[in-house]
Amino acid sequence: MEFKHVSVLLSECIEGLAIKPGGIYCDGTAGGAGHSREIAKRLDAARGGRLISIDRDPDAVAVAAERLKDLPATVVKGNYSQMDEILDGLGITGVDGILLDLGVSSFQLDNADRGFSYHADAPLDMRMSREGMSARDVVNTYSAQQLSKVIFEYGEEKFARSIAAGIVKAREQKPIETTLELAEVIKNSVPQKARREKNPCKKTFQAIRIEVNSELEHLSLALDKAFDCLNIGGRLCIISFHSLEDRLVKQRFKTFCTGCICPPDFPVCVCGKKPRGKMITRKPIEAAQQELEANNRSHSAKLRIIEKIEK
Repeated sequence: MEFKHVSVLLSECIEGLAIKPGGIYCDGTAGGAGHSREIAKRLDAARGGRLISIDRDPDAVAVAAERLKDLPATVVKGNYSQMDEILDGLGITGVDGILLDLGVSSFQLDNADRGFSYHADAPLDMRMSREGMSARDVVNTYSAQQLSKVIFEYGEEKFARSIAAGIVKAREQKPIETTLELAEVIKNSVPQKARREKNPCKKTFQAIRIEVNSELEHLSLALDKAFDCLNIGGRLCIISFHSLEDRLVKQRFKTFCTGCICPPDFPVCVCGKKPRGKMITRKPIEAAQQELEANNRSHSAKLRIIEKIEK
């Protein structure tokens, strides 16, 4: 299957990174290399320009390597939460811009064999790296309490308890092996009204995917590491696709931009804390109408940008 992925908020990301031809940049989520290629095309290798493109998915790494082979880019298999180690291993002490396009790629969703979609039958997998614990493991080994917690916290699903109970009841008969088997259990575990309003599988599938790939844990680690890897004046651009990601990014950016934390009744600052970042986007950038019409997956995308001003 061809690796297809339509890059979301592409022009906004390129503008937000404020690319310098001789700068060093990092795309922590290579995917189909759409963003990576546009960044690399603007770099001049003769002036030191270079892109480091990272992805945990071996399929994405192979595709990115092919699509970037004629450009000043290095493709690395790894997790963006290991960005500092990856850059250090390449002898890079700082970068001028970093992009993270979070969530699941179009290829991963559209390739039924990967087990991310509830529209096609496939083995329950959902592993971005193709390594470690799978969705099948989560669905068939987690307790009802653990499943309910995952589905409620990561999927923000109000029927989490009944869905968890439905999963446990179904697997008592036989293990839940495929995406459509799980989808059927979910549908049978929510009220008819909820089934009529919209597909009730979306939130639970999202929650299990986040759990399988430890997405929020990796994002939390990556936010600190990415900001530390930036040179002064460097920018961090992050595209999120659901409220949990966006909330985490927003809060961490706010922390980077916060200075003195002394109590307000102190006559002078004694903590010495200075803001390390400057917010470039006060509110998240969302897709324009033209992009919304052309790419359905851009509807929930939010882009936030911060610039580093202090070590």
